[in-house]
Amino acid sequence: MSGMSAFRRSNSPKIAYVIEPRFSGGTSAAVAAELPVAAEFGQVVVHAITSRTFGENQHVSPVLRKVLDDLQIPLVWDAPFISADFVFLHNPSFLKFQDTLGTKIIARYLFVITHENFLRPGGEEGFDVSTCLSQIEVSTISLRKTLAPISPYNRKAVVNWLTTSRMARYWDVLDCDWFNICQTDLSTPCETPQDRRGRHSRPGFEKFPAIADLDACFPKHSQCNVILGADALLEARVLRAHWNLLPFDAISVEEFFGMIDFFVYFTAPTWQESFGRVVAEALAAGKVVLANPDTGATFGDAVLTCRPADVDAIISDLIDHPHRYHEQVSRAQSALDRFSAGNFRAMLSSILSADSGVLT
Repeated sequence: MSGMSAFRRSNSPKIAYVIEPRFSGGTSAAVAAELPVAAEFGQVVVHAITSRTFGENQHVSPVLRKVLDDLQIPLVWDAPFISADFVFLHNPSFLKFQDTLGTKIIARYLFVITHENFLRPGGEEGFDVSTCLSQIEVSTISLRKTLAPISPYNRKAVVNWLTTSRMARYWDVLDCDWFNICQTDLSTPCETPQDRRGRHSRPGFEKFPAIADLDACFPKHSQCNVILGADALLEARVLRAHWNLLPFDAISVEEFFGMIDFFVYFTAPTWQESFGRVVAEALAAGKVVLANPDTGATFGDAVLTCRPADVDAIISDLIDHPHRYHEQVSRAQSALDRFSAGNFRAMLSSILSADSGVLT
């Protein structure tokens, strides 16, 4: 190792991730995707917190476990002290069922990445935000504490919550989005789209729109209607002869996308996706995505935004004009570039170097 290389290695920042590694879905996938990028900049240690949200079993999400093993990044459970130049705490909602964080954090800069929306549509809290942030605030000594939204809607919820909270004076808000890295192989769209519709999400009624809206989005005359993650519908016996209802893990996501040409995604009016990784997956798979405007805002013109009542007409038009279908898929997949590892690397570089003197 040259003297300059040794100097750079010794002067690289210490980066600590603080996570509840048992989150399934978006949070663990997002952390797993960004760890290889963060490891390029400094010495990374991942600190796992045992929370009441998930109980005592020290399980690690498989997608996260694989990345930790591949990169040989140490995973430390419930350390009494965490010390680093930069601490990235992901998804503070894991603290919602307890009163203390149980570890002390000493950092130059603390960033709390807000995967869960602070406010639901209508203005009610998505979880007990004050309880979660208070635990972090009183357990941390740092030069600056910053909330990092992950999407335009998520940012709006964070800012609106802060305007009515006494905690606003303790927290800054990052001026750019800490977006999910969505980098995967892109699939070409089908040559001739058919009226094959589908949606997938984790189970739970909050992820699903009203039954009348589901009926509008997945009607009898469709060639195919596949709903993956339909556990709640199956348990409640909400059945339709023209719906193919599948439990969450019944088939792979790749198999699911092979069954559809249109991804139609609406949720309950009291719920809004904070980012929408399922949407990014559908776009990468070469499908046209239809969703509500707040979900579409994360992805710009990559998503066709509409109401459930509009879905039929839009799909019919695209089937009648396949070139429009292909143009939409091409436009959508180009838009995914903004969520690349390269763009995340540039964003993280600006954060690590700004006013810190750590990186040169």
